[in-house]
Amino acid sequence: MTREETSELREFVFKITILGDAAVGKTSLISQFVEGSFQEDYKPTLGANIVRKDVNLDNARVRLIMWDLAGQEKYQVVRSMYFQGCQGALLVYDVTRYNTLDNINTKWLRDFKKHVKKKGAFILIGNKSDLKDQRVIPTERGQELATKIKASHFIETSAKLGENIEEAFSLLVHQILSDHGVNL
Repeated sequence: MTREETSELREFVFKITILGDAAVGKTSLISQFVEGSFQEDYKPTLGANIVRKDVNLDNARVRLIMWDLAGQEKYQVVRSMYFQGCQGALLVYDVTRYNTLDNINTKWLRDFKKHVKKKGAFILIGNKSDLKDQRVIPTERGQELATKIKASHFIETSAKLGENIEEAFSLLVHQILSDHGVNL
């Protein structure tokens, strides 16, 4: 038997949060990742929405428990308990609204670091890259912030078109595995 045949499939369960201001596309990113679908009409998340997806890698299966946290200020009080046991985060901003980028460092990353006991992995996502005519935040500005906040990766996505969605989640999963000393 070869080494590949004898090696067992490794299984992991990771809780991750998707963070960012209201209407940056957090729920749409998850819907596109899990179901391959996009809803045109905006419905704000109330509190938190929890979604599960199994991801198969070379010799591992990773179950992602994704916590889509409401971006509205009124949920600030209960948000801290949602971070318990979290290993990673997608920090999402909208490339058409500057304030959503500013709030990544001043609000969302601060919350993540404050409430996640262990060092959690996080990546920065500039969403709505398909809205080229409405874009106000250049790609370079997102890259600068990612470097400044020490995000493991920066990527621009379009939840509407499904662009770079799989890659974004894959980058986060691989970073979490790496942080846990797992090499696949």
